[in-house]
Amino acid sequence: MTEVVTQPALVIPQLIVGLGNPEAKYDQTRHNIGFAALETLSRSWRISLAENRKFQGEYGEGMAPGGGKIRLLKPLTYMNRSGQAIQAVTSWYKMPPESVLIIYDDMDLPLGKTRLRLSGSAGGHNGMKSAIAHLSTQNFPRLRIGIGKPKDAANNDDSGTISHVLGRFSAAENQQMSLVLQFVVECLELSLKQGVEKAMNVCNSRTINNSES
Repeated sequence: MTEVVTQPALVIPQLIVGLGNPEAKYDQTRHNIGFAALETLSRSWRISLAENRKFQGEYGEGMAPGGGKIRLLKPLTYMNRSGQAIQAVTSWYKMPPESVLIIYDDMDLPLGKTRLRLSGSAGGHNGMKSAIAHLSTQNFPRLRIGIGKPKDAANNDDSGTISHVLGRFSAAENQQMSLVLQFVVECLELSLKQGVEKAMNVCNSRTINNSES
C-alpha cells in the first residue's frame, strides 16, 4: 500500500503587525523598527493606516501583492500590551493565530540580518510575550529584524541595554536599515505569494550591507 505524503499547508499571512511604542519620543528608535517596517509596507503597497479605536492601533487593509487581501496593524497600546490590539483584530475577523505575522526588533541579531520563522518563544521580548499570551499559542509566523547589541555588551547592565534599545540609529546605520526595510518588503511579498516557509530560505540567508544600493 503506497503511503500518501500530505504536503504541509502553506502559511500565508492575512494580518501583518509591526511592534513598537507610540509617542514621539520613541520615533525612529531601535525598539520601534517594527513600526518602521509596517510604515514601509504601507507605503509600498499603498495601504493607508488610520487610527482604529476598536483595534487599539493604526490599521489599514488592501490588496496584497499576489492578489489576496492583507491587513496591517500598528498597536498603539505600548509594547508590553501589544497582544490586546492583535487579539482585537483576530477576534473581530475570526482569524487563526497562524495567519498573523509579527515584525519586531531583535538585539541578538546583528544589524543587516533578518530572521523569518513559523513559530517560537518570545525570547525575552515583551511585545512578543504579550502577543503569545493573547493568541494563546507560539505557533504564528514572525520576522525579527536585527538591531545589534550595545557596543560593550559584555559589561553592560540593564540600563545599558535599555538605552541601546531605546536609542536611535547612527546616520550610517540608518542608511543600512532603509535597505533592510526594503528587503523586508521583498520577504513579505514572497511570503504572501509562496508562503512563509519558502520565504524563509531567502530572508534568513542574506545580510544587508550599506554597499548594496
